[in-house]
Amino acid sequence: MLTAISPIDGRYADKTAGLSAYFSEHALIRYRVFVEIQYFIALCQMGLPELSAFDDNKIDELNGIFEHFSIADSEYVKNTERTTNHDVKAVEYFLKERFDGLEMGDLREFVHFGLTSQDINNTAIPLLFKHALEREYYPALQKLTDALDALSLDWARIPMLARTHGQPASPTLLGKEIAVFSERLKIQRRLLEAIPHKAKFGGATGNFNAHYVTYPDYDWQDFAHNFVKEFLGLERSAPTTQIEHYDCLAAQCHALSRINTILIDFCRDIWTYVSMEYFRQKTVAGEIGSSAMPHKVNPIDFENAEGNLGIANAVFGHLAEKLPISRLQRDLTDSTVLRNLGVPMAHTIISFQSIQKGIGKLLLNEGKLYEDLEDNWMVVAEGIQVILRREGYPKPYEALKELTRGRTGITQEILHHFIDGLYVSEKVKEELKRITPHNYTGSL
Repeated sequence: MLTAISPIDGRYADKTAGLSAYFSEHALIRYRVFVEIQYFIALCQMGLPELSAFDDNKIDELNGIFEHFSIADSEYVKNTERTTNHDVKAVEYFLKERFDGLEMGDLREFVHFGLTSQDINNTAIPLLFKHALEREYYPALQKLTDALDALSLDWARIPMLARTHGQPASPTLLGKEIAVFSERLKIQRRLLEAIPHKAKFGGATGNFNAHYVTYPDYDWQDFAHNFVKEFLGLERSAPTTQIEHYDCLAAQCHALSRINTILIDFCRDIWTYVSMEYFRQKTVAGEIGSSAMPHKVNPIDFENAEGNLGIANAVFGHLAEKLPISRLQRDLTDSTVLRNLGVPMAHTIISFQSIQKGIGKLLLNEGKLYEDLEDNWMVVAEGIQVILRREGYPKPYEALKELTRGRTGITQEILHHFIDGLYVSEKVKEELKRITPHNYTGSL
């Protein structure tokens, strides 16, 4: 959409369309409707005498209001909100009208019975967030992790010059370096999945005042725990103020941000490998890398991903820092901030897709990897000096330091000449000469 302010709904709309089922205004209204309906059903099953006339056969019809909730229904709610200036109250009025249509008008005042708006928001939002993670985020992350696993297997035995502090270091295996990122992602995913999806449900200030004064003989705290768990599949926070603590949601934002940080690290590494010509990139007919330089094939997918991951983390960071803070029993700052929960998720999904696309373009340039190893024979000095330590050779580290530190042009010939001058057995000399930059790679 060319008139969209945000690239999420403009340039990248096709990449983030799946998230609209969870983070759009329509989705939020729909999830509020779901919570209100489930709450009414739970009240009916609780055995309140005023609800004894409820016909269980109506449950499917009630659930159908949510299941078939349309854009037109959302527009109706929004039109009501223009009068009420209250979004949750507009949902309540919408449902009461539907109750009339289902010939349940005598029970309509038990819609939103005794609740405050945050009992609906603080259940609807964690529920839609949970569903977004399960149905959109985790599958996308799994696809990306699977792609990294496949690369790590394909390149498992490809030796590569490592660089620490940007300088040549003990060789490694390209597949292992990719596996490092895959493993980090898997660990952080497990930590994210372990964080409970918490919800607040307890009346105007968290104590069920209205419920207990109206029906003092019922255990409303127990009802709330069971409702949140059994009907919504969430975990109830208690005690609370008028709103959810958001501590667990903050932890989820931090966990999502850590995963993104790992991927920023990955993007920068791959970008650097491309600049070092360890990778070339597939060209696509018709694509242009530079408006001025015809030869360019830029690593734009990894750059795009890095930029979107940064935007996502900035918003995740604000959510995590702001949401757990609320003046006294509540202020409204969480409401407007929470409406942006889908923004970092969208930028994250965009980045996942960009990384996938970038990975698909990579062409391994084994010749360049071999050349860099061959040009850096000094990196086997570590292995040589450690074997000499084993043999009790005097000051082996210092001997290798004298030979190699700060020097360029150390060749196989120079290194073997050094080995020939050592006071060790011929067997050890042969052992030392078998070490090359191409096989000095250790093991996974």
